[in-house]
Amino acid sequence: MYNKLLINPAYAGARGVPSITAIYRNQWIGFKGAPQSALVSFNSPFLSPRVGVGVTVSHRQIGLQRDFHMALAYSYDLVASDEFSMRVGITASLRSLGIAFSDAQPNVDGDPSLGEAQVNDFYGNVGAGIYGTVSDRFYFGFSVPRIYSNAMGYANGNAVLIAKEYQHYYGMAGGVFPIADDINLMPAILLKYVKNAPFDADVNLNLDIRKKFTAGLSYRLGGDGPGESIGLLAFWQAAPQFGVGAAYDFGLSSLKDYNAGSVELMVQADLKKRSKKMSNPRFFL
Repeated sequence: MYNKLLINPAYAGARGVPSITAIYRNQWIGFKGAPQSALVSFNSPFLSPRVGVGVTVSHRQIGLQRDFHMALAYSYDLVASDEFSMRVGITASLRSLGIAFSDAQPNVDGDPSLGEAQVNDFYGNVGAGIYGTVSDRFYFGFSVPRIYSNAMGYANGNAVLIAKEYQHYYGMAGGVFPIADDINLMPAILLKYVKNAPFDADVNLNLDIRKKFTAGLSYRLGGDGPGESIGLLAFWQAAPQFGVGAAYDFGLSSLKDYNAGSVELMVQADLKKRSKKMSNPRFFL
């Protein structure tokens, strides 16, 4: 919810001020080799409020896998009225997908299948998206962060293709609904689809109090249970230009018996004061 730039380049510049977001996630605590990820992103208007630029740098490890990702984004607001905005964006990305064989603990000393200490492959790609806002109360978007289908790895003298990358499609929407003085209800949904994989979605419901504190619940489809996880979320706007957030996920799949849940921490900072008319909670933008 607070990191739309990662999957939608059209979000670049939508906040109206230069902003930095940093997120760390430790998934399935206690499960050996479970995913860990860290991300830093920056986005800002550039020369004009209608033009936005952004950069995202992230690192993820799962077992022996080590992935590094960097992306540049550009967006342009086609409408830019007070009541409606429609941004279109493009992105160029570079990924390093590696395996740290030196971190393996083989059952047999000198296992020849471990090969080199570290193997890295590099893949470039391009993506596109749209991001719109209505009456400063609703947002929606659609994006494909990687359009090109990279061939990823070969075996038997480059004769057999090991894997191929397919396009991932993302749809998002959310809104802000006042329910009392200084209290807003903020639902949001993220839809995810990729060929030959199950349809996926995140559904979130948050309550904003006086534009200082946000708390809510998140439900994620997936897994082999009634869903992948249920999460508790909290965000504190510690200062007008600085906020911190945390989330804890309770697993719902069969993996729940082998881990202590997942933890996520976030810091978000604006490098410039926002316009007074941009008064919506940070979650919305």
